[in-house]
Amino acid sequence: MFNMAYIVSGFSVGLLVGVTGVGGGSLMTPLLVFLFGFKPAVAVGTDLLFAAITKTGGVWVHHGKHNSVEWHIVGWLALGSLPCALGTLYLLKQLHETGKEISGVITYSLGIALILTGCALLVRSVLMHRAQKAGLIDDDHSNEANAARFRRLHAPATVLTGMVLGVLVTLSSVGAGALGTVALLFLYPKMTTLKVVGTDLAHAIPLTAVAGLGHLSIGNVDVTLLASLLVGSLPGIWIGSHLSAKIPERFLRPVLATVLLLIGLKFVSQ
Repeated sequence: MFNMAYIVSGFSVGLLVGVTGVGGGSLMTPLLVFLFGFKPAVAVGTDLLFAAITKTGGVWVHHGKHNSVEWHIVGWLALGSLPCALGTLYLLKQLHETGKEISGVITYSLGIALILTGCALLVRSVLMHRAQKAGLIDDDHSNEANAARFRRLHAPATVLTGMVLGVLVTLSSVGAGALGTVALLFLYPKMTTLKVVGTDLAHAIPLTAVAGLGHLSIGNVDVTLLASLLVGSLPGIWIGSHLSAKIPERFLRPVLATVLLLIGLKFVSQ
């Protein structure tokens, strides 16, 4: 039922996720493809269910302990993402049933998602720094102008963001974390970092669950791999979360962003 190599990989990725806060899909999916030789479709499908399970505990903490989930924003995101995820799954299933190869589409989508995630990691650091700095400045006019950004378009812009995430995450298992966070930081500049993370995490669960179950119905999930990754990653995330305060994020995040950009370029060029 369990494979030690997969358990060790799950632990390693969990450790990095705990330290850096980067979504596991950005790290796990390329690892499964390049190190273990899984087909991109199987790597994506397995990682989506893996993400749905591991993120559930995080949302429980954010909602129950911190009360840091803006559920109306989760609803807007889901209004766009879930129909698009279902539509993407339908197209993938049709292609699969007609015998057409979907690996090329998934590989290219994975590359694009990794490149966007790498860029998002760099941008997110700047946005978070500005948000924290803005909170220290007692300038009502500046804050009001900042808060008014896209105010009238909040709902449609959030739904549109969800639509993009729905397609991208279903095809690649990447993007729900970094890209979602950047979009929320840009659209809701006065929202606290804790609420941004909690809201994005809450939206990621139904999206990855729907996409993962869809891939399972197509046959793109390896159950043995999934179980082994869970066994390894959960203690890895716990240890990484405790180490995060001791390891300077400003050094790790740019390195990780660069690695994701390079891996993304490799996928796109295949």
